[in-house]
Parts: sequence; C-alpha cells; structure tokens
Amino acid sequence: MRITFLLPSLDVGGGIRVASIHARALQRRGHHVVAVVPPPAPRGLGGRVRALFDPDAPSRAAAFNRPPSHFDGSGVELRFAARPGRIDTRDVPDADVVVATWWETAEWALALPESKGARAYFVQHHEVFDYLPVERARRTYTAPLHRIAIAQWLVDVLAREYGDHDVDLVPNAVDHTLFHAPARGRQPRPTVGFLYSTADFKGVDVTVAALRRLRAALPELRILAFGSKPAEGLGDLHEAVEYRCQPPQESIRELYASCDLWLTASRSEGFNLPALEAMACRTPVVSTRTGWPLEAIVDGVNGHLVPIDDAAALAERALQILRLPAVDWERMSAQAHATAEPHSWERSSELFERALQRATGKRAAARHGGAVHAA
Repeated sequence: MRITFLLPSLDVGGGIRVASIHARALQRRGHHVVAVVPPPAPRGLGGRVRALFDPDAPSRAAAFNRPPSHFDGSGVELRFAARPGRIDTRDVPDADVVVATWWETAEWALALPESKGARAYFVQHHEVFDYLPVERARRTYTAPLHRIAIAQWLVDVLAREYGDHDVDLVPNAVDHTLFHAPARGRQPRPTVGFLYSTADFKGVDVTVAALRRLRAALPELRILAFGSKPAEGLGDLHEAVEYRCQPPQESIRELYASCDLWLTASRSEGFNLPALEAMACRTPVVSTRTGWPLEAIVDGVNGHLVPIDDAAALAERALQILRLPAVDWERMSAQAHATAEPHSWERSSELFERALQRATGKRAAARHGGAVHAA
C-alpha cells in the first residue's frame, strides 16, 4: 500500500513517537510510507516577509532546520507542507490510505480529494480538552473516517458517545529489546520515578504533592524523572529531583530499572506508555484510574490504582510498596514484568496494517454498495 501519515507537528511527544513506530514497521513490511507535517511558523519579520513573497519558503526552512522528533533516523520519508498551520491537497501524495493522527489532521484528511486515499483516523486520546475547539474535535469522531484506537476505553467511548461500533483496537506496546531488566531486589535507597510534563492532564502537580508527602515519611527518598521540556514546575522539589531532559531511549530504560516504583497521576490518558515501559523494566506502578493502567493494574499484585487528583492516596499506596518486605516487592516486580510481556510492537503493527487494509476495503465496498467486515 501507499500510506501517508498526516502529523500536526514534529516533536518528541508520545503521540508522534507511536505514529513513527507504526510508520517504520509498515515500511519494513514493504509499504511505501510518507509522513507530511506543516512547517513551523516563520520566525521574525524577515521570515514572515520571505513567506509572503515565496510561499514555499517555510517548507524549505523547516526541511533545513528540522525540529527534533521521533521520525529522526526512522528512514521514513518526511515532507513539509508549503504553509504553516495546515496541510493542503498539493502537500499530500496520491496514496491508498491517508492516516490522520490528531483531531485537526482529521479535518485536513476530510478535505483531501479521493486520490489521496481512504481516510483512517488514528485516535490516541479523546481530544475534548478545554484548550481545544471542543465541538470541532467532537465532529471528527462522527466524520466519515475509519477509526483506529489505541486503548479499549477509547473504543468504548467512540461507541457510547459517537455511535461508532466499527473501530479497530490497536493497543500500544513495548519494544522488549529496549525496555527490559533482569530480576532484581529493591534499591538500597528507596527510589521513585515519574514523567514530567507541562500538560495539565498529566497531573504532575498531583505527583509533586504526593512526593512531598513521601519525602516527609522517607527523608532518604530518591526521585528520578525525565521529560521533553525543562522541569520548571517542580517548585520546592526542583533540587531534589534528578531530572533528565530528552534523554535517549537507552537512558530511559536505565531510569525505569533504577526505580522501586513508577508514579503517574494523570487526570486523563489515551494510553500511558511510560507505565507499560516501566513494568517491562520490572517496576511496579502506582497510577490514577485512567488510560491503560486502569485496564492492566491489579491492586496489590503489580501496583496500585488510586482516584484522580488524590495526592494523599497516591502517596499512601506508594509508601505501601516502598515498605513491602523484600520478598513481596520482588513478587510484585515479577508480576509487573509479566503484565508487560505480552505487549509487542510487532503484533500491534500487524493489527495496524490490518486496520488500514480495512479502511481501503471499506472505501472500495462503499463505491460498489457492499460491506466490509472485521478480519
């Protein structure tokens, strides 16, 4: 197949990372894959003037000064659109299927002519946040696109709230050649880790509040974290947190495996890939009841679940794990690893390929008045 991914931007965030993993896998399977992304807005007066007289200037500048992203080194062809802020027909090659990866890219896909391919919509979250044009985002969930969701809860929301009962489930996974760790005991010094993010729905403010409580109970506590931006929102914990900004994936594995537990206080999650990766590295997880952890964590077996926005409960459950007898912690660590073990990108990318084939089949069937059923 000829497959085009429509990206909202280039960055090192989780959504772009997952799209890049599937794009690479599809290319390895023999498909021709192209990713199209708008260029950043021109900087300064000179850049805006050049763009005014030369519409292709932003695209050339972006290609020369590419922002870092998970598509770097992927081998997938990356094309910049002519203008910032959107992708138009002339930016997109003719293909068999075009994949939207965010609500706005779904709007762009809908505006493309039939020659650009069947429309698929890779749904990685229920994008109805206050900072977005919510009604526009909602309309993309009923638009004529074949939807592919990364978690069962998203499949359920699309059916319950939007009447779409024909969604393909393609769960996120873990690269076990990268994220792994040998069986181990607890660290000599109690150690917790978390993902730092400036997005409100990630709940880092709740994580910080829980960590304050943990430090009061365990003054020797070691705190590790990583993220894609400088950690400027840690307040009085800034000096206490060992923070790594945009670390290589190998370093993230070492960070996971250096923790006795992984904390995540998200208010909302499409999936929560770091929780899965931490478990693959034999680290139990204490999480709020959202995203993949809600489906995967069994209280007291491989971690704990707590209510959203409850820093006291997050700290209490974390303290329980940190104070477990050594043999009980090792049992929980082994259960966390067992939870992550079946999740493979090879399997997920095979499901993604099938979902795209269904999208093309549905379009062909619609043209001939037929129907396509799930494989």
